[in-house]
Amino acid sequence: MNELLSETSPYLLQHASNPVFWKAWNEKSLQKANTENKLILVSSGYAACHWCHVMEHECFENEDVASVMNQFYVSIKVDREERPDVDALYMKALQLMTNQGGWPLNVICLPDGRPIWGATYLPKENWINALQQIQKIFEINPERLNEQAEKVLQGIKAENLYFQEEGKASKIDLEKLVKNWSENFDLEFGGINRQPKFMMPTNLLFLQQYGHIYKQKNILDYVDVTLIRMAWGGVFDVLGGGFSRYSVDTKWHIPHFEKMLYDNAQLLSVYAEAYKRSQNQLYKDVIEKTICFIENDWLSPENGFYSSFDADSLTPNNILEEGAFYVWTKEEVQKILNDDFELFSTVFNINDFGFWEHNHYVLIQNRPLSEIAKQYNIAENELVEKKKQWETLLYNQRLTRPKPRLDDKILTSWNALTISGLVDAYQALNHPNYLDLALKNAHFIINNLWNDEVGLFHTYKDKKATITGFLDDYVLVIEAFIKLFETTTDEFWLRFAKQLTDFVFDNFYDETIQFFRYNNVRNNTLVAEHFEVEDNVIPASNSVMAHNLFRLSIYFYNEYYQKISQRMLTKVGSKIAFAPAFSNWLRLQLYQSESFKEIAICGENAHYFLSETYKKFNPNSLLCATEKPTNIPFLKDRCQENTTLFYICENKSCQQPLSNFEQFKIEILNSKF
Repeated sequence: MNELLSETSPYLLQHASNPVFWKAWNEKSLQKANTENKLILVSSGYAACHWCHVMEHECFENEDVASVMNQFYVSIKVDREERPDVDALYMKALQLMTNQGGWPLNVICLPDGRPIWGATYLPKENWINALQQIQKIFEINPERLNEQAEKVLQGIKAENLYFQEEGKASKIDLEKLVKNWSENFDLEFGGINRQPKFMMPTNLLFLQQYGHIYKQKNILDYVDVTLIRMAWGGVFDVLGGGFSRYSVDTKWHIPHFEKMLYDNAQLLSVYAEAYKRSQNQLYKDVIEKTICFIENDWLSPENGFYSSFDADSLTPNNILEEGAFYVWTKEEVQKILNDDFELFSTVFNINDFGFWEHNHYVLIQNRPLSEIAKQYNIAENELVEKKKQWETLLYNQRLTRPKPRLDDKILTSWNALTISGLVDAYQALNHPNYLDLALKNAHFIINNLWNDEVGLFHTYKDKKATITGFLDDYVLVIEAFIKLFETTTDEFWLRFAKQLTDFVFDNFYDETIQFFRYNNVRNNTLVAEHFEVEDNVIPASNSVMAHNLFRLSIYFYNEYYQKISQRMLTKVGSKIAFAPAFSNWLRLQLYQSESFKEIAICGENAHYFLSETYKKFNPNSLLCATEKPTNIPFLKDRCQENTTLFYICENKSCQQPLSNFEQFKIEILNSKF
């Protein structure tokens, strides 16, 4: 056993029995490399990563490989979800050096931590050769490596400075950006016209909002095609609920089978917004099944949410294989369904369209049930009921299989995303359990991951919070707490969000670059600062912070918040050429449009009218309520006894309040948004 045995991360613990003398990322490990003048190998991955497991088996469990690593390197294994700062820095270095990225991420550094070489998965012989060659250069020509290290480090720093310059205050050309983006749309299956396909929730939220505001039916049709095909595809677990991380093909059929909390949390928000817009029953089903999965499989006894399920699971022969828990043979399905097999096969494509490999099928739909019901001359509602029965039968049969391995660490940022997703689902479907789950999780964060002196912690496991929080922990909790206030009218959440915001200014804001650094200034041991600006599967922490400041500036009439948010957007906006990498920033740009509404419902029945209003799709608005007098500046002095008033404002200028709910609905729904 190596030093990882004392860690709590499931990913690190998986490597605790490797013959490699792995160490965790900490001051002691870094000091050892400096003291002994040894190269550092940083190897980053995560518990649900299939190729991480492959490389572990081929390389890190091998004695020959371990011999080379142990002799020449201080080898540090990193859980990228536990230390996203370390992973982000060295991923940036890998991309600069190779124009590629991914996991497992393997970077070799000089003893001071500066990166000099990197790669993702390598087979055993290639890995040994690379390690030996770099060590040889280090021995005979260290100046060459020092030059390489300085070049990479300057490249990293230059990326940080890219957004520092003041951009022109011109309006972002959304129409041109979306037009260029749309040239890569897959209009048949949705998503981008390539493989693999990632779901990219923030992109879908932006396109849906943009299409609605500017009445671009073609954009909304594309969003619907994407959401329907994703829900029909094997990437969505139609039996147990929840999405896998991505599909390896163009039709969302064969997933890379790991399931991640952050994907599912954000997709709740996407489908909730889409349901409010379209009332599509399929979207409602996806929301309900996904929350059922999250609650059944990932909710801890303390009301925290676990991180992920592995891509691999055990076969009947006790062998770990990717997707073993989810796939079916034709014979299995025939035995379970008997006379219904032919109809089931038409719905879920137990045919060439649904075939995967080795006589295995991944369930996928490619036609609406109404069309299939007509083909078989049965009522559509009868087919809907049959489908539910089939899903129950197969789900119960699947429960007899070993589940994928669970990563049971609880991450603050991902839990905050889940709160937001649950709140959005509650707003769309008005299911009390969804809000209850969100509130319980929010209290879990406050009670277990918040300390008045330290701030937020990043991770929680075995009743212990560790690792001081990163920027995304703060900004996503702030976002979630603002949503809780907007949904419950409980001011506690808004005031806590403001408290966290002021903490972030004190500990993360860089006055020179005028963005928020990823690490708390008091806890940064990296060779370069990291500023997260570009949106990805999870939106950039700086873009989320800009959103938060925009909303809080309205609630508290805080001009400083508004100024910082606008400055950040202006700086980024002047650099945007590729819209998908900045889609959350573009959502903020939509809020700057003339159609944005600031709405307050005040009075004795405010909560009821708030819930009714949230059922409608009003993406370009800020909506809140209070049933009693308050000192929140945006709501102050707006309550009158024995009545409910509806305030519709733009840019801090309000119309005369309305007292009739029907008139209020007509007013907001007939507006541009």
